[in-house]
Order: sequence, then C-alpha cells, then structure tokens
Amino acid sequence: MLPNTVPEIQRQNLSNTILMLKAMNISNVLEFEFMDPPTENAILTALNELYILEALDDEGNLTEIGRYMAYFPMEPSLSKTLIKSIEFGCSEEMLTIVSMLSVPDIFFRPKEKREIADKVKAKFHDYNGDHLTFLHVYEKWRENNYSKNWCQDNFIHEKSLRRARDVRKQLIRIIDQIEREEVRSKSSNIINLSHGQVIRSCRGNLDQVRKALVSGFFKNSAKKSSEESVFNTLADNVPVHIYPSSSLFKKSMVDYVIYHSVVMTTKEYMHCVTKIDPKWLVKYAPKFFRACNEGELSGRKKSMKIQPLFDRFDPKQSWRISRGRR
Repeated sequence: MLPNTVPEIQRQNLSNTILMLKAMNISNVLEFEFMDPPTENAILTALNELYILEALDDEGNLTEIGRYMAYFPMEPSLSKTLIKSIEFGCSEEMLTIVSMLSVPDIFFRPKEKREIADKVKAKFHDYNGDHLTFLHVYEKWRENNYSKNWCQDNFIHEKSLRRARDVRKQLIRIIDQIEREEVRSKSSNIINLSHGQVIRSCRGNLDQVRKALVSGFFKNSAKKSSEESVFNTLADNVPVHIYPSSSLFKKSMVDYVIYHSVVMTTKEYMHCVTKIDPKWLVKYAPKFFRACNEGELSGRKKSMKIQPLFDRFDPKQSWRISRGRR
C-alpha cells in the first residue's frame, strides 16, 4: 500500500469541481492553487466535458445552462438532464429519475427467494429501459401512500426510496430558488415560464424523458455490435454488456442505448440502460455527434459489406455451386 492515501481530488472526475470554480468567476482554472493539485490532463478533460455539455462556451466562459447546472450538487450530466427536462416538459418525471439514480440500488434478492424476487421485479420493467423502470417503481410507491409493507412485498429497499424522496424534495427547492431569481431578473431564456409551471409532467409521453436523458448522457452511448449481447461505446469503441438485472437484458430490437455508468466485474457492464433513437444523438448533442454523409462509406465499412450467396430473384440460379462448375 502507498504510505499516504491519494487525495480524492486526484482520483475523481473533476467536472463538477471545475464547474463550481467557473461559477465563482475563476476563469483560469489551470493556474488555480489547489491544495493537492490534480494533473493538467484531468483538468483539461473536465473542461472538455463541460464544453460538450454546453456548460462552457468556445472561450471557456460559463454559459446560461452552465450557470443553472452549478446550482445542483450532482454530476454535470445529471444536472444538464434535469435542466433540459424543463424544455421537454417532463421535469416532474425527471426529478424522480434523477433522485432514484442518486441512491443505492433499490431492489434486493434474498437467497431463498431469488426467483420470486426476479418475477416481482419484472412487473416494474419498462420495455424502453431502466430509467423508466425506476420511474414506475417510485410512482407505484407513491400510489400506495409510501407504504413500508408494499416495499417488503415487492422486495424493494424502503430506506433507498425514502432517501430518493428526500433528494427529490431538495431538488424541487433548488428549482424553486432558480425560478424566483430568474423571475426577478427576467433574463432567462430557459426557465421562462410563470411561477408554478416549471415542474410539469409529460403525461405519458415518455419519449420526451428519453430525449432529455440523451441531452445529458449522450457521451454514455453504445451501439449493438455484430457479436451477440455485445455493445460498443460510441465515444471509445470499448466492448460493454448490458447488466443481467437490467430490463433490457437479452431483449431483441435494442440497437442503440445510453447508460448511467459502467460496472466492472467479470466484464464491463452498463448499469441503468435505456434504448434510444440514434437520430437524437445528432440532434441533442451537436458538439459531440454529427450526421455522416450517406453517400460516403469508409473503406472499413465497405469491406464489411456482405453480398448474399442466395438470390431468389436470379432466374438462372447462378448462385448455385453446381452452376459455377458448369
């Protein structure tokens, strides 16, 4: 073991720390006198992440979205998702999802009742993914008057749900504070609704929720590879797998997904996965993705193109081996 523990600031993602410094009008963060200075590369990586999240402009200054993101004590991807949900009209649902992502795993599987627990959990699964599954669990808990017995019957940690409810209330207070300040200043182009209308429900249009998630977690996106049950991350082309407890595990017609984090066990697993439309990546993350020219294919993709052996429209059946011999 090392003689001294490595300081946390040298081990963690610095994006939220840099965002806080920018919100305090510290423009040159590279020359900031940290007590335990992180590497220059770590700071530049954090600056780049904030830039593609639209928290910083081309000059490295805080944008309007970045100023709102600095209000929230969470990773920038989550705060960006929460702010964009106001534009998509699904902030009511996103408050719940973000709160559920901020607490430990809500499901448990007793050794003696694993099969029963899995069947009960499957009732909450959403065909679009785990983020909406979390939303369903919280809404059902609320419909049952936050019952402790309901949690026990459904193999859910009541403590985690209560913690999520507390986080949700805290986030609502922060949004109310931002709203009051913006109403006084009348300078916002984002939170521009009258008091009491910022927190709105999409009323079942859950595609709006998935679009808001893409706007914050586009960097955590992956595409289905040619191998069965294997995905490749779009940012780094790293092979990853869907976690076995996910609602999308071994589901067909799942080509593109976003995920909350990667868990390393025997393989690299995507934790909390939701399927998406790839067109949303270009639309809601223009600084990170762009549409390719459909008329141009790279040499690698051309070489991967497979010509079918069997052609049912060939009347001479020239595809047959016997025809070639003749």
